[in-house]
Order: sequence, then C-alpha cells, then structure tokens
Amino acid sequence: HVQLVESGGGSVQPGGSLRLSCTPSGNIYSIDCMAWFRQVPGKEHERVASFNSDRSTPYAESVKGRFTISKGAKNTLYLQMNSLKREDTAMYYCAADLRLTCPLRFVDVRYRGQGTQVTVSS
Repeated sequence: HVQLVESGGGSVQPGGSLRLSCTPSGNIYSIDCMAWFRQVPGKEHERVASFNSDRSTPYAESVKGRFTISKGAKNTLYLQMNSLKREDTAMYYCAADLRLTCPLRFVDVRYRGQGTQVTVSS
C-alpha cells in the first residue's frame, strides 16, 4: 500500500508562483506513474500533469508552458506552478498508480492523496 501527502498549497496573487510537493510512504518502489489532479467544486477532477514510467510528462492544455511536473528522491513528486491565473484555483491532489501511464480519470487511480488547496486571487 502507498500513502500520499501533499503540501505547498496556499493563496497567491495572479501571476504568482507556488510549488506543490507530494511525499509518498509505504511501498513507494511499487509506483510506476504519478500525477497531479485538481478539482473545482461542482466539477470533475482534471488531470493537470503526469509523470509516467518512461519519464514522459503529458500536461493539460490549460497549464502547458506554466506548470512543470518533476520527481525527486524516493518518488517525491513536485508541481511548479508559475504565472498562476484565477482559474487555477482548485484543490490539488497527488495520485499514483502501478500502471506505466497514469489514468485520465481520478477515480481510476489506485492511490490518491487528501489534497492541498490553491487559491489565486488579488
């Protein structure tokens, strides 16, 4: 089993930056892909970016060129978010799976964190 804990959320003005972290514990070396999802109340979860087993990193169109996903030691996952917009306001979730590429749907991912809130406002 794998547990995921997100950190780094907060409030920021439009144009600002935040860096999210996701620290896994448990059987971390069983993980093959990891991803960041986000959800706005009343809407479906959106996959923001994923880090697949072949090191490919697909991004949602809405964040391309602004967000960067990366992975560090012990499968710690990061999301560097620059040029933040009001529409980036959401709860951000870390996810991990045993498959080579992460599913597009949050409900299909094997391991999910509790989320960290990101609010972009002036």
